[in-house]
Amino acid sequence: MTLKAEKFTPEVLLSAPRRSAGAPNSNGTKVLYTVSTYSFEEHSKTSQIRVLDIESGGSTLLYEDSSYNEPVWVDEDAFFFLKSGDKGATSLLLGRASQPKAEPSEIQNFGHNLSNLQIIKLKGGNVGIALTGLATPSGDPYTVDLAEAKGKATHSSARVYTKLFVRHWDAYVTEEKSAIWYGLIENYGSATAGRESYALSGGQLTNLLRGTALESPVPTFGGTGDFALGPEGIAFVSRDPDHDDALTTITNLYYVPLKTYAAEATPPPKPLLIKTGHLQGYSANPTFSPDGSKIAFTRMQSQQYESDKTRLLLLPDVGAFVSANGATGNDSDVTEYYATDDGKGGWDSRPDSILWNGDGSELFVTAELNGRNALYRLPSSPKAASTFGLPHVVIGGRELVSADDNELQTRIRFGDPQADAFQPLHGQGSVVDVRLLGTSRSKLFVTMSSQVDNSLYTIVDPGLLPNLPFPSEAKRFTMDVVSSQSRHGSSFGLSRNQLGEIWFQGAGDYKVHALVVRPSNFYDEENKDKKWPLALLIHGGPQGAWADSWSTRWNPAVFAEQGYIVVTPNPTGSTSYGMDLQDGIQNNWGGRPYEDIVKCVDHIEEKMPYVDMSRAVAAGASYGGYMINWIQGKSLGRRFKALVCHDGVFSTLNQYSSEELYFPLHDFGGTLWENRAGYEKWDPAKNTGEWATPMLVIHNELDYRLPITEGLSMFNVLQSRGVPSRFLSFPDENHWVLKPENSLVWHQEVLGWINKYAQPDNSGVVQLAEEVGQVRI
Repeated sequence: MTLKAEKFTPEVLLSAPRRSAGAPNSNGTKVLYTVSTYSFEEHSKTSQIRVLDIESGGSTLLYEDSSYNEPVWVDEDAFFFLKSGDKGATSLLLGRASQPKAEPSEIQNFGHNLSNLQIIKLKGGNVGIALTGLATPSGDPYTVDLAEAKGKATHSSARVYTKLFVRHWDAYVTEEKSAIWYGLIENYGSATAGRESYALSGGQLTNLLRGTALESPVPTFGGTGDFALGPEGIAFVSRDPDHDDALTTITNLYYVPLKTYAAEATPPPKPLLIKTGHLQGYSANPTFSPDGSKIAFTRMQSQQYESDKTRLLLLPDVGAFVSANGATGNDSDVTEYYATDDGKGGWDSRPDSILWNGDGSELFVTAELNGRNALYRLPSSPKAASTFGLPHVVIGGRELVSADDNELQTRIRFGDPQADAFQPLHGQGSVVDVRLLGTSRSKLFVTMSSQVDNSLYTIVDPGLLPNLPFPSEAKRFTMDVVSSQSRHGSSFGLSRNQLGEIWFQGAGDYKVHALVVRPSNFYDEENKDKKWPLALLIHGGPQGAWADSWSTRWNPAVFAEQGYIVVTPNPTGSTSYGMDLQDGIQNNWGGRPYEDIVKCVDHIEEKMPYVDMSRAVAAGASYGGYMINWIQGKSLGRRFKALVCHDGVFSTLNQYSSEELYFPLHDFGGTLWENRAGYEKWDPAKNTGEWATPMLVIHNELDYRLPITEGLSMFNVLQSRGVPSRFLSFPDENHWVLKPENSLVWHQEVLGWINKYAQPDNSGVVQLAEEVGQVRI
């Protein structure tokens, strides 16, 4: 799709086409993907299913229908996808890449809402299929008709609870649970145009979890990464029903052996628990080996630390595990990669997604690395991995591009003549998704994004590195660019010239990293001696990080194009820099992280002379909002002209109004009644007598993680003290602002607020929404 913008504004950010990760077909010639676009003129979203020809780079529209979604290849030409219908119904459709815009064939219509489509090719050409959707307590599909009947059964709106959760993220918890629904799609041979070749065996799906107390995907954000299809069964992640969901992070991996994916009269076999020894936290990302005989997955150790280090694990023999009916007599059925005697693990990273290579001898694993999401490579055998050494980085910030793009190569090599503090940001950003490319099983199709490029499709050939045994050091390799949605940012008026990084001394014996984004016209001749205001953005989590990746919410480039030098520090508590830095925030929320940020501001003032510190502003959300409140009550608050707090913490003593209580239990060292002093020590509310800097407060009514009373308390204090302040709230948004029209107002308020104080000459583009007459507040 064609996109070209003179300037990167909030409207451009929010209306730019959003492209999914690319999925290659079985012979590696075409890539299936979706594109969604929002029109502010029409106030509506359009959705497309498209196919990309890898050799030519050309894209073909297959379907444009907002009810079509989740396409997955069946073979080199055919693909399944879902259609959302009336009253929550879902249809499974068949389309063909060689027949764009042809009427799709309906394989089956289901009378309930289903999503997260996964398939597996089985012997004989049949296809195993699994989707997820709500089930009633009895295990039946939860339909709109049932919901309506349930609503009419009583004239009261009362809710009664006897256990946690009461509400989670942005909704009150009900008795309906997520379930995995599976079935067999039978292949009736070669299809001809207009004739169906696939049908659902028995005409129905089976609830894999019927008769159990298990739930998968795990609410609220579980999806396809919570379950995987093997040739003889399904592996899935579920919370442990014997532990309180709100007080622990325990999720276990289970396996259900299946004789067939076809519907049967009897319930499926009982799920078998895969034991993991001392690792008892979150489980995630089960992934079968190519032959289905092994399962790789991740698990955390702690039962209350949601951001604990994930460990890479292997169930080495699914068949033997099933033969033993899961009762091996051991406390662990799995082997941990890079295990150590002290239980800490030898790889100081947090592995995430997992991909097996074609013959099952290697794993490709993503993990954060210094503000990027990198791709690593290691042997699939834990024993061989220990000999091999720590996983090798395939892509992670230093890769080159083999395409003959001189302009792009110039941008990659671009240096900074003005200051030593700013170093150009190498590489092409962060890995979003990795797939095997076609039948060769040797190349990878990698979807990436960066702070200036919202979607980049590339081909990586790990065959350029020798096979096992690997040398201790391998040469860097090149990757081929297949397609950039934004032409490497140029469609937005952006380029990698703008991106840089700084390292500075932290509060202790460690360095802190920050990413920097400059305005696109920074090097224009007329701006040679210009001094720019600072926008310091503080990330949430707190165990999170700013990364060289795309965002449609807090996008640093939007701030930069308002005429700011944007600095996004990753202080103590941030991920991707090792567990020591990350874990240093426990019981220390306003300590080392605050001192790191003070040192960041000092470093900018000393080393970046083109930054006008008299016009500095700061903004943050969630934990970043907490830190804004902490800064507001400290001396650093007086160094900023204006502050923005989005859905932040007003008082740490209010943490028990949240839902996932394991979070404060870990980060504040126990319960409120056992360690009240620990909660009080880092309470921003105790310093409200010092609040003086103009501040915009944003807090949404569906935010049940940090209830809206937190934002109202902030605003009440500011107004009572006579501090210039504004309060923005959306009744239909949660911890995030997701709806395009709301997000546009959010950007107008945030950018308008900081421009008012940092650029009173109106050199910024966006003004406060009220002042331009678009919203009355």
